[in-house]
Amino acid sequence: MASSSSSPMPVNGDGNYSVITVASLEETVNGTEWLLDPSAGNESFSIFRVPKCLVDVNKNTYGPHIVSIGPYHHGEKHLEMMQQHKRRFLRDLLAQTTPTGPGLDDYRQAVALKEEEIRGCYSESTLKFCRDQLVDMMVLDGLFIIELLCKMGGLSKTPIGDDPIFHFASVFTYLIRDLLRLENQIPFFVLQTLFNASRDSRHDSDSSLAELALQLFESAVEIPYGDHDQGKHLLDLLRLSFIHPSMRLKENLGFTSSSVQIIQSAKKLHLAGIKFKARHAQNEAMSFLDIRFSNGVLEIPLITLDDLCTDLLLNFVAFEQCYSHSPRHITTYAAFMSCLVRSPTDAAFLCEHDIIEKYIATDEDVANFFRNMGKDVPFDIGQSYLLELFKDVNEYQRNMWHVRWAGFRLKYFDTPWSVLSALAAVILLLFTAIQTFFAVYAYVLPPKSAGR
Repeated sequence: MASSSSSPMPVNGDGNYSVITVASLEETVNGTEWLLDPSAGNESFSIFRVPKCLVDVNKNTYGPHIVSIGPYHHGEKHLEMMQQHKRRFLRDLLAQTTPTGPGLDDYRQAVALKEEEIRGCYSESTLKFCRDQLVDMMVLDGLFIIELLCKMGGLSKTPIGDDPIFHFASVFTYLIRDLLRLENQIPFFVLQTLFNASRDSRHDSDSSLAELALQLFESAVEIPYGDHDQGKHLLDLLRLSFIHPSMRLKENLGFTSSSVQIIQSAKKLHLAGIKFKARHAQNEAMSFLDIRFSNGVLEIPLITLDDLCTDLLLNFVAFEQCYSHSPRHITTYAAFMSCLVRSPTDAAFLCEHDIIEKYIATDEDVANFFRNMGKDVPFDIGQSYLLELFKDVNEYQRNMWHVRWAGFRLKYFDTPWSVLSALAAVILLLFTAIQTFFAVYAYVLPPKSAGR
């Protein structure tokens, strides 16, 4: 006959003991609500709790400020105001649906069919939500996003009017930013299911869900390339819009190179003779990722650093660090820029060359941002899309002729005054040479005397 066993275990070292039975241990093991699912490395898992090491460096970046989407921050008190507006948006959507269109139960049933697939997208356990709670959450959050997209895209049958969400700049700005935080996502296939089911609630249009989403985000950030492939969620959809298909082919997956070194800071590269040139995304570059190096010129697209851009970059990097089934182009960019910007002097140099346009306070803040963006982020140069660029820049810098010529150029031709000084010295040297020539000439070949 089996019997439960127990053993005394010391607690806090104060002589007191607690008893842990085999039965209680089994309950603990079998009833674990995973903070990180054992299968979270699977491709289906795409919505993550951001690792504490990243959160500690960049606080208040990955979780919502005014609106919760999905399970991770559901029910938090400071987000209650927008919960009320979610319900208002749902009421508007249902009110403008035709009599033959879907009702709330129809949306619930459509989402309930995907319950297991939904749970399989979250790296942290969602078991604290029963089936009905999870389905209701997905329906409310998903239809809120869809109605928001339709209102902004002019497809909603309910006019915006005096809606405070759209007229209060601070609310709308934080709403856009919250929709693009890694811990605040729902699967894109849930949005697509609800979008397809809710056609009767909006005006006819050929616009896809991805197009409407990118149109919304374009009101806040410039999107050079609209990739309408379905991302894993809204954050991934926007991330992919910056990665042109031709750039995705450049990643050297499976290749490693321990001999390739990181590049030096912007000022050191400048002293080594490398020139910096800004590329404009609309005319010359596919996106801010389209960095090139040729003939000693490093061409970097202009990037505008404001609160939205910094939040976006940090969430892109966090997603790429957690999701291993996607190219890590933003991580590569973060590593590249953290190499270039190591001090406020480097930040000021790139601002002067129109490569960085800053709306954050100081050059020190810019340097801190790029330093933190690459901090505690694993990066393999050998697997990056900028591998060849890193190799070419290092090779160019190692050429001593380039370094000596750059030193000469910076010493004598770096400013207008130094150019004038050098020009005056050359002219003086030229006159001296001419004077010397005629003096020697007159000595070697004196003029003939008159009458001879």
